Amino acid sequence: MAPIKKRILTGIRPTGPLHLGHYVGALENWVRLQEEYDCFFLIADYQALGDHLDEIERIRTSVLEVTLDWLSVGLDSEKSVFEVQSYVPEHAELHMLLSMVLPLSWLQRNPTLKAEMADLESEHKTLTLGFFNYPASQVADILLPRAHLVPVGEDQLPHIEMTREVARRFNRMFREVFPEPEGLVGRVPRLVGIDGQAKMSKSLNNCIYLGDDPASVTEKVRRMYTDPARIHATDPGHVEGNPVFMYHDAFNPDKDEVAELKERYQAGRVGDVEVKRRLAAKLNAFLDPVRERRAHYAAHMEDVKGILREGSRRAREVAQQTMADVRDAMHLKYTE
Repeated sequence: MAPIKKRILTGIRPTGPLHLGHYVGALENWVRLQEEYDCFFLIADYQALGDHLDEIERIRTSVLEVTLDWLSVGLDSEKSVFEVQSYVPEHAELHMLLSMVLPLSWLQRNPTLKAEMADLESEHKTLTLGFFNYPASQVADILLPRAHLVPVGEDQLPHIEMTREVARRFNRMFREVFPEPEGLVGRVPRLVGIDGQAKMSKSLNNCIYLGDDPASVTEKVRRMYTDPARIHATDPGHVEGNPVFMYHDAFNPDKDEVAELKERYQAGRVGDVEVKRRLAAKLNAFLDPVRERRAHYAAHMEDVKGILREGSRRAREVAQQTMADVRDAMHLKYTE
């Protein structure tokens, strides 16, 4: 008999199209891992409601946009499960039950949640209980399929540690139901925006999206920040922390070319225009097959919707078995 594959759960909130940061931080890993693991890829629409309740139509559109992006980069719905969170109500049920196990102090100390709460306050948005509680929802998402590995961005590692703590606490209080999942950070833990800011955001207009056409990519690269201290092309420049070279490192497969550009840049023998022109060419070469696959699936949207329905059905079969074990462990059976 073939050995049973270990399982992965990872996902994305549907709040907009996916960008190059999503690719190097997550999707690239997902494509590789789907050959080795039993993968569950989750579109976390419940969690998107936490700070986008007034943008339901944006969430609806993004569910399909995210699915197109997944398919375009090479995720295979035959090998992996594509599921919509709200199509599998066991996500909400497990979230509720685990919230009885998870101490409030664990949420309050979570550094990612605290940073995101500060962002909401700076934007004068209302902090809802649903948003505050989303890390607990993430814990339930991971534990529901009993995942062993969770590929995430670097900023999500505190959520994985909290998931491990909740799994240990539940298993100790009741009985062994959940494995303790490990986190896995992508090849590039964090890709800065084209304006040099650490956070990529649609509202900041500092992203290169997987679905951008060649002209848009070229224009965005032209506007990228470089070394602010460099006035002339003959001035020695800095490559560390320079967004253009960060993108070269992430997406230019010709490492000799990158090394040569860095050497010339530091010596003041190449200008920003040439460095950006070469980057735009490499990015468009990378994105061309992505665009081609995306166009194919966009022309067959009923098939895309079918992938989500079938994936959610498969995910629910697994979820129902987990919940049967959870209820049994917690003795939540009163009439049997």
